[in-house]
Amino acid sequence: MKKAYAALTALVCLLFASGTYADQPTPWQATLQPAATPIMREIQWFEQYTLWFIVPITLFVLILLILVCVKFRASANPVPSRTSHNTLIEVIWTVGPVLVLLLLAIPSFNLLTAQLTLPENPDVTVKATATQWQWNYEYEGSGETPLAFDSYLLKDQDRAAAGKEDKSVYPRLLAVDNELVLPVNKTVRVLVTAAPTDVIHAFAMPSFGVKIDAVPGRLNETWFKAEREGLFYGQCSELCGKDHAFMPIAIRVVSEDKYKQWLTTAASDLPGAYKTLMAATDGPAKTVDVAEAQ
Repeated sequence: MKKAYAALTALVCLLFASGTYADQPTPWQATLQPAATPIMREIQWFEQYTLWFIVPITLFVLILLILVCVKFRASANPVPSRTSHNTLIEVIWTVGPVLVLLLLAIPSFNLLTAQLTLPENPDVTVKATATQWQWNYEYEGSGETPLAFDSYLLKDQDRAAAGKEDKSVYPRLLAVDNELVLPVNKTVRVLVTAAPTDVIHAFAMPSFGVKIDAVPGRLNETWFKAEREGLFYGQCSELCGKDHAFMPIAIRVVSEDKYKQWLTTAASDLPGAYKTLMAATDGPAKTVDVAEAQ
């Protein structure tokens, strides 16, 4: 019994450890993903802030509807009022919505300004190019030949070879073969576009509060600053064709030392660089022999 209890405890710890490592959608999730950037924290605050207006207004309208249905139904009010004008009511329903819209607009514009104001001296600049149906990443200033690679959806038959069999960390339909690796607590500028002969895509990372269109022939810009290490997942968020649902985005945020080591090794040996980085970040596999515990 003690062995079984110990095995169960270890399993629960393993599950929680995996869940905190990778930011991804969870079953029955009703809220936004945990914030990993200052912008995403502001987005979460604004979402909670708007609820203070949405909930009372919704309840107020519901009460009015019920009141009108009960008080002014034909049986209770056989002779309807012919009132065509009421100055007080008209002032209230004009001034009230204006005040509500002002209270929503001011923090909304501040948030949009923070999102769209690009940093003057970013620490890292990455170009993300979308095609049907993959992402290509290119690191600016990473040597004479810029580091560039494709990022595809990781297929089930390739998991073992990639060392990504743990679906709690590398979830199905979100894990990729080559993640975008970036340093923690550094300002990252992302140039987003799509191949000239392709369609419109969108680069979206929920935990970072980032969503921007990738348009053929046009270069859009966004930025973020990840404040914690981990593996973060997003997806293309613009309907782009039959495999739109199979175009994930994975960003691995690591310490600056690990990032520099990965960047140096990746220039000549990309698969080897990923294996070394995964060994340093994922750690040894933790498994529980349930049969032995029983």
